[in-house]
Amino acid sequence: MSQHSDDNGAAVPTGRVTRLLRFGGIASGIAGGVAAGGLRALAQGKRPDLAQLLLTPANTLRLTEGLSHLRGAALKLGQMLSMDTGLVLPDELTLILARMRDDARHMPPKQLQTVLNAEWGPGWYSRFARFEVRPFAAASIGQVHRAILPDGRDLAIKVQYPGVRASIDSDVDNVAALLRLPGVLPRGMDVAPLLTEAKRQLHGEADYLAEAGHLTHFGALLAGSAQFMVPALHEALCTPQVLAMGFVESVPLETLVDAPQAVRNSVAQALIDLVLRELFVFGAMQTDPNLANYRYQPATGRIVLLDFGAVQPIAPGLAADFRDLLGVALDGGAEATRAAMLRIGYFAPDTAPAHQALIQSMFETAMAPLRQNTPFDFGRSDLLERLRSMGLAIGSERDLTHVPPAATLFLHRKIGGMYLMAAKLRAQIALRPMVEAYRHANAGDLR
Repeated sequence: MSQHSDDNGAAVPTGRVTRLLRFGGIASGIAGGVAAGGLRALAQGKRPDLAQLLLTPANTLRLTEGLSHLRGAALKLGQMLSMDTGLVLPDELTLILARMRDDARHMPPKQLQTVLNAEWGPGWYSRFARFEVRPFAAASIGQVHRAILPDGRDLAIKVQYPGVRASIDSDVDNVAALLRLPGVLPRGMDVAPLLTEAKRQLHGEADYLAEAGHLTHFGALLAGSAQFMVPALHEALCTPQVLAMGFVESVPLETLVDAPQAVRNSVAQALIDLVLRELFVFGAMQTDPNLANYRYQPATGRIVLLDFGAVQPIAPGLAADFRDLLGVALDGGAEATRAAMLRIGYFAPDTAPAHQALIQSMFETAMAPLRQNTPFDFGRSDLLERLRSMGLAIGSERDLTHVPPAATLFLHRKIGGMYLMAAKLRAQIALRPMVEAYRHANAGDLR
């Protein structure tokens, strides 16, 4: 989530027709920019490059400002796609979408009042000793307000933007139309399964009662933890579009970049271990790695987990396949690794051998830190840059049209986000002892 200095906010466009017209404006603006750029190239005696014309700075601005103003599924999908590593989207578009990860505007007060009148009924303000109309955070699907109850309890109230749930399917379809502009994706690449899964996830994230259930579930799973704190749900104020929980004093995780090495190591190790527990023990994973979803309590040393909208179940079969893959990753063995990657869907049986080799080489590179017993220095390593270069090289193979299963891609989104977190904190962690603990153990042994 992000904060903005614009006191008036920006009204969220509601209704399918209104949002479609907004998308039409974005698309026509981009098309106009492409046409103008093409004419300039022709006038200079050059052959227009459609991909380059599509991804100009001016079109970048049109896309990011347009989706940021729409918010909802349009912005959320852009943020989700921004975690791509070149395997699906071209590098330029990934960089464009990355600008939207923390870019969202809040609703103006009048629109907020309309939403809360509908959810809580007129006169809702009397239920609080204080309700701060200006949100302290805003994101793609909702914004968060601080409120004090008459008995003194301090709450964080997340309010969903109006029209978000009703516009999810059409928003995703409209973003898909932008992705299908010539030059964006390889010809023949089928992203329909990925977009179908994105719709399913977004409908889940827009159901605040479902998120309330996830919040309570993870609170129970981590009850008594010395490393994590999950805010308590305030059920009486929760609706499908409002989520109320205890307000927890904490600081952004980024404030730890200059903390003692031991603190940075401890935080990064705890979050990486949480991913392993989610995958192999909990059977459910919070798949949004945005650093704003994690905060830190200096007084207790605990990590505060804030957002449970993107929780996805981990099928036992998928967890078993990843446990097998983890085993071959630690032991090596090219053929066993290829077979495990094929089961998970990193490539298909009919993927060209050369392309399989490229993807497997990238995987082997990514696994190198897991094989060492000594601390891996995330801050000094160039591994992320090497992996990105390899991903872009694979993505440049325009005849490689295989898209891994959506469940695998979203899981990797979380894993990649944790790597970025550890790199930002310049953590030094011995990873092999951590993953060895989950390699053979049963879930019950690790609870």
